[in-house]
Amino acid sequence: MVERPPAGTIPDAPGSYQFIDRHGQVIYVGKAASLRSRLSNYFQSPDRLHPRTRQMVETAERVEWTIVRNEVEALMLEYSLIKRHHPRFNVRLRDDKSYPLLAVTTDEEWPRAVVVRGRRRRGVRYFGPYAHAYAIRETLDLLLRSFPVRTCSPGKFRQHERLGRPCLLFHIEKCAGPCVGEVSADDYSSMVDGLCRFLGGDTEDVVGALDTEMREASAALEFERAARLRDRLDSVTKAVEKQQMVAARDEDLDVFGIADDELEASVQVFHIRRGRVVGRKGFIVDKVEDVEGGALIDRVLESFYAETPPNGVPRTVLVPREPSIGPLIEEWLALERGGRVEVRVPQRGDRRRLMETVFENAREEFVRHRLRRASDHNTRSRALTELQDQLGLPEAPLRIECYDMAHLQGTDYVGSMVVLTDGLPDKRQYRRFKVHIEGNDDYAAMEEVLTRRLAAYIEERDQPIDERGEKPGRFAYPPQLLLVDGGKGQLAVAERVVAALGLEDEIPVAALAKRFEEVYLPGRSEPVGVPRGSDGLFMLQRIRDEAHRFANSFHRERRSKSMTRSSLDGIPGLGPARRERLVKALGGVRAVKAADLETLRGLPFLPDAVAEAVHAHFHPEPE
Repeated sequence: MVERPPAGTIPDAPGSYQFIDRHGQVIYVGKAASLRSRLSNYFQSPDRLHPRTRQMVETAERVEWTIVRNEVEALMLEYSLIKRHHPRFNVRLRDDKSYPLLAVTTDEEWPRAVVVRGRRRRGVRYFGPYAHAYAIRETLDLLLRSFPVRTCSPGKFRQHERLGRPCLLFHIEKCAGPCVGEVSADDYSSMVDGLCRFLGGDTEDVVGALDTEMREASAALEFERAARLRDRLDSVTKAVEKQQMVAARDEDLDVFGIADDELEASVQVFHIRRGRVVGRKGFIVDKVEDVEGGALIDRVLESFYAETPPNGVPRTVLVPREPSIGPLIEEWLALERGGRVEVRVPQRGDRRRLMETVFENAREEFVRHRLRRASDHNTRSRALTELQDQLGLPEAPLRIECYDMAHLQGTDYVGSMVVLTDGLPDKRQYRRFKVHIEGNDDYAAMEEVLTRRLAAYIEERDQPIDERGEKPGRFAYPPQLLLVDGGKGQLAVAERVVAALGLEDEIPVAALAKRFEEVYLPGRSEPVGVPRGSDGLFMLQRIRDEAHRFANSFHRERRSKSMTRSSLDGIPGLGPARRERLVKALGGVRAVKAADLETLRGLPFLPDAVAEAVHAHFHPEPE
C-alpha cells in the first residue's frame, strides 16, 4: 500500500500525479488544481474510500507528481500520460467498431479521395466518421461528378502516367485526368478545395457557386459548359440531400449521447456542421475508476478531443449532464479551436430533441454491445475461466444459479431463480417461488427459497434410480456456483442454508452487491478482487440483473392478480376467464365497479344472471 509522503513535501500547485505499483508500472494518472489538497484525499482511512479507489491505493507503492503552470496544462499533461502508460485504473475508451472515414491526401502532388479505416496520418484531411462504408461511397460517387479528383492508388496513377492515356474514370467524367495532364494544377487544386469545403459542411457556398457559374455560362452562350455545370449541380444537390438536416443552417455542433450502467458506458457522437450531420462515432467506456455523472462526461470529452477529431472542435458541444470541470474543459477546447467553445446541456426545443435522438442511438448500441459480448463463445469461455480462478472454484461454473427477492412493503413476496448454462441463459430452468413469510424480511425470504430449492435437489438426488421418471426433476441438477443478489447479509443466509443441508463441500456460494459491484465469498471480510470490466464480472452482473428482472415481473403479476381478486373475487358465475374478459372489455376494474346493469347485460359473453350478480356486488340494495 502506498505510504503518505512526508508533511509539506506535496506542493500546493496545479499538476498531474501518478500512482505507481511495486513493478514500476503507472496504474493511475490524475490531475488537480492543488496537488496537496487532492492527494490528501487518498490518504484518509481506507474505510472512507470508494472501493475502487481503495483497491488502487492498496495496489500502489508510491506516488509521484509533476507541477505545471495552470489547470489547462494539468489537463493536457494528464491525458498525455494516460496515453503513454495506459494505466489500468483509469477510464478506458475503445471504439465499438471501426468507422470509415473519407480521406483527402492533401500531402500528395495530386491529392486523391479514398475511404479509409484505422489510424490517421499527418498531411491528410479526414471527414466523418460515417456509420456505414456504403453511405460514404455513394456520396463520394455523386461528388466526383462535381469535383472529379482522382481516387486511384499511387501505383495505378504512375502506370497511366507512363502509358500516357487515362483510365475509364476519366472517360465517364469522374476524374479530371491529372495523370495525363488533362487538368492544370490550379484547376485541380480548386476541385480539391471545393470537395473539402463540401465535406466540411460548407454546402450552401458550394451549391451557390456552381449555380452562379452555370448561369454565367448560359448568359455567355456557353451552353455545353452550362450543361456540364448543371449536371455537376444536380449531383451536388443529391449529395446534400443525403446529409440529414437536424439544426439551424449556421450551427456547428457535436452532440454526445451516453447510456451506461455500473461497469460500462456506450457513447455516441454526432458531428453537425452547418446544420447537417456530416459524421458520427461510437465507443465503449470501461469504468475502471470511480466515475459517474459529471466526472464521466469529463473523461469522455478529455479523451475524445485530446486527439483532434476529423471534423475539428465546434463552437458548441452538447452533453447530457454538466461536466464537473465544465469551465476548465471550455478553456481547453477554446485553445484547441482557436475561439470560444461552449459545453452545454440542452433543456428544451430542437437541441433537446436532438440530444434525445443521439441518446437513443447510444442506448441501442449499448444493448447490441452487451448482446455481442454475452453471445460470443470465446468471451463466455474466458469469463467462466476467470470466475474459476478469481473465486477459487474447483471447476469452471458451467451452471450458475442466481436468486433475488421482490415484494411491496412485505406483501406479495416472491423469489426468483435464474440459470446460466455454459454462460448462456437457460430459461427452461428458471423457477419462481411464492414466499410465505410475515412482514418485510429479505433474509427470511432468501432462506425459505434456498431451503426449498436445495431440499428438493437432495430429495431427487437420494431417490432410488428405479423410482425416477424418464425426465430429470425440476431441481435435479446442483449449481456449480450459487449467487445471491446482495451483500454480506444475503451471503450469510446462503452459507447457513448450504451448511444446514450438508452441501457446503458441494455447492460454492457467493454474493454480488449491486452498489459497488463487489463480490463476497464465505470466510472473507473484504470483497474479492474481480477486475472491473472483466468478462467474469460482466457475466455475474448479467445473471444478477436477469434474476432481478424475473423476480420483479413475477411480483407485478401476483400484485395485479391480487388487486383483481380483491374486487371481483367471490361473484357467482364469474370465473377467471370471464373475469379477465370483463376487465378487458370495460377497460379496468374501476370501470367494472362503475358500470350500470344495462352495460353489463349488453356484454355478449356475460349471462344476464352473472351480469346481475356483478352489479349487485358493487351496488347492493339499501336495507
